Amino acid sequence: MRSSLLRTTVFATGVCVLTLSVQPQRAYAFGEAAVVFAIHALQSFMGREMDKVGQNITNSLNDMTNPNSVSSMIRDAATQEANYAKGQVAAQGRIADAQDTAMAGFMRRQQEAGIRDEHMMNPEFCAGLDTQQTTIAAAKAARTALGAIATVAEPRGEAAKGTPSYYGRAQGVDANTNFHLRRYCSQEDVDAGLCSAVSRLPNADQRASTMFMTDTLSADGAVDAANDFSTTLIQPAAPAAIRGEQATSTMGREQMLQRRAYNARMSLARFVMAFITSLETPSVALNADQKAEMQAEGLQPLDKSSWLQAMSLEVNRRVSSVKWNASLQAMPPASVMREVATELAQANYLALQHYRLGLFQASMSATRVAQNEEARTQHASNKMPSPTINP
Repeated sequence: MRSSLLRTTVFATGVCVLTLSVQPQRAYAFGEAAVVFAIHALQSFMGREMDKVGQNITNSLNDMTNPNSVSSMIRDAATQEANYAKGQVAAQGRIADAQDTAMAGFMRRQQEAGIRDEHMMNPEFCAGLDTQQTTIAAAKAARTALGAIATVAEPRGEAAKGTPSYYGRAQGVDANTNFHLRRYCSQEDVDAGLCSAVSRLPNADQRASTMFMTDTLSADGAVDAANDFSTTLIQPAAPAAIRGEQATSTMGREQMLQRRAYNARMSLARFVMAFITSLETPSVALNADQKAEMQAEGLQPLDKSSWLQAMSLEVNRRVSSVKWNASLQAMPPASVMREVATELAQANYLALQHYRLGLFQASMSATRVAQNEEARTQHASNKMPSPTINP
């Protein structure tokens, strides 16, 4: 475009010079007209060329068909930028989708792990369940032992046939003394010449430690010693039985009434002591966790334990066991809630045992009240004269 404009300008200048040089010298007016014409011709030519130049410039800017025009280059640049933007948006979308997919997979695995942890049985829960089953088995065995002790103690307290006091209290006293010297002879008894050697358990039938020193009574005589302690504590020798004419006379009927009341009170007292003894009777085998707990408490592990021992180990395990407390810290919420539920069940079970013992205590309290009232009534009636009743 610039070379075309230059050629046009040179051509016009040449025409003007040629026109001026070839014309002859004429009059002044004729020469002026020629100059004016040449100028008009040049202006006309220059206008057309300038229009072409403007048109060329406009086309170079706005012609969209020309790939080299500014508009085409701007359009191509904008299109490319738009393509870049769309590609970037698409890439970001794929990245976001990939992140969402990965996060969804992670959260799903995390949820599955949580579900697994929530439903997985905790080892401490299994150990507690085994111990609780041992406790229930020991409770059943304790009831059996209670029945066995009561079967022996009840006839003795009633001075039934075949028992030491059937023929008289003196016989019962003599039998109790001989029994003590045979099984529980002390050094004082030896010095008095009542027995020849000190027994393995001297005076065990009169010491509270015989029953309450350990939670499990050993099977090598400790159970019998605890039962003998109850006998010494409650009823060392039973009164003689009322038999024959003693039972059929008027005074005998009164004595029989008093004897039945006496037997009932003694039965209640002996039953409570037998109940305590039965809870300490070795009856169930301990598992490995219970033996480990006994060893951790500084006790000699036992092959068999009582209800009281099993219950004590289960309570102490949740108080002082390092293993259980360490497991508690790592337990998921569901396992902790199971432990809480177990604790509540255990508390309810112990509350039931307290309730049963409360029944015994209430019965004994009622007995004491009745005895006091009976003694006071008899004391008041003895001061009254016998009435005369006319037929």
